[in-house]
Amino acid sequence: MEQTNTDVLIIGFGKGGKTLAGYLGKRGIETVLVEQSEKMYGGTCINIGCIPTKALVVQAERHTPYASAVAAKDALTGFLRGKNYDALAGLASVRVVTGKASFLDANRVQVSRPDAPDVLIQARRICINTGTVPVIPGIPGLERSSRLYSSTTLMDEKVLPPTLVIIGGGFISLEYASMYAQYGARVTMLESAPAFLPREDQDVAAEVEKVLAQKGIELLTGAAVTRIEPGGETDRVVFERAGRQASVGAHAILAATGRQAYTEGLNLAAAGVLTDAKGFIPVNERLQTNQPHIWAVGDINGGPQFTYISLDDYRIIRDQWHGTGERQRTDRQNVPFCVFISPPFAHVGLREKEAVAAGLPVRIAKIPPGVVPRTRILGETQGMLKAIIHRETDQILGFTLFCAEAQEMINTVRMAMNAGMTFTQLKDQIYTHPSMTEAFNYFD
Repeated sequence: MEQTNTDVLIIGFGKGGKTLAGYLGKRGIETVLVEQSEKMYGGTCINIGCIPTKALVVQAERHTPYASAVAAKDALTGFLRGKNYDALAGLASVRVVTGKASFLDANRVQVSRPDAPDVLIQARRICINTGTVPVIPGIPGLERSSRLYSSTTLMDEKVLPPTLVIIGGGFISLEYASMYAQYGARVTMLESAPAFLPREDQDVAAEVEKVLAQKGIELLTGAAVTRIEPGGETDRVVFERAGRQASVGAHAILAATGRQAYTEGLNLAAAGVLTDAKGFIPVNERLQTNQPHIWAVGDINGGPQFTYISLDDYRIIRDQWHGTGERQRTDRQNVPFCVFISPPFAHVGLREKEAVAAGLPVRIAKIPPGVVPRTRILGETQGMLKAIIHRETDQILGFTLFCAEAQEMINTVRMAMNAGMTFTQLKDQIYTHPSMTEAFNYFD
């Protein structure tokens, strides 16, 4: 067995970990980054998450044939995977070890490699960056189905399934439903909750549902899947709804019921690192675990599961080790999100119902995207733009953008909110024309 000592050990090639490794490597700090699979260099986002799914979304919007879109996606992820590996492997003080990491104690980790001797790594500081994996629900018959897919495996299929049944009605479900419907699949979404997008304002959820329906997507709420009946040409997905049993045929079944912490084989107990009831690693505001020399970054620490949050985790650790030590998770304000359906659906701040529940005096301003010339150029006039405003101070409390290029516009809103700009100041700015940001000029 090979043995090595290092200043920093990072377990996992995700956004926070790889960015930290690059930062340390450029400063000559001895760093080892362990990744269990060469197919995951660069992390979840570029290989099986954000980048490939958004690439498929763009190709669907361009009406690219499905097989060609998958090939283009594979080429893109392969390019980025190599680029990410080379960026670290090219640094003299960074070593990338490919294999499965397992703690021996709080400072030593053994890495099992498939085609080489194991490596025993002793480190002064350790960052756990192992992320999450899709949850596969325990539905009878699902384990026997050859048509079961997760969000990871479905987009590797080279042939478009004629029918796709999605179990779940969350954001991952939405992206896949919208995308596969645009490629020509007949999509059915089975949501067990009684309401669609229950966290969102009712008018927003209704608008999203309307756009999905226009794409031919069948959305059934209150539909509890009870079993899967594997068949010849298709499987039957059996569910109960409103006290009645029904079923739908599926060439492919996507289980999109959430993601769970990935610590399999990591042997955290040997390091004395605690986990919570869901398997995530609790951390303090500076991302330290209960072992002060071990940090947890990215999805594994139970925070918001966004690549940009993992990047901010890196900034918190960088500040501890090489800055003032003041940066922490509570510094984050108005973290936005975006769901890449067509058109994109983004939000930041409070929803209307949250502001009302908090007892704030609220004014609502809404416009349809079609009033903005840019939407006519793009041919994307669907959706809604909705501002939640403090009636007395004109403060921007929240903003929902369900429109073309919402993924870009929401960042403008966030900066305005964090800068303390009022709604009037945001809407009266000078924006280029024709652009989507000039949509703010159309609000009253």
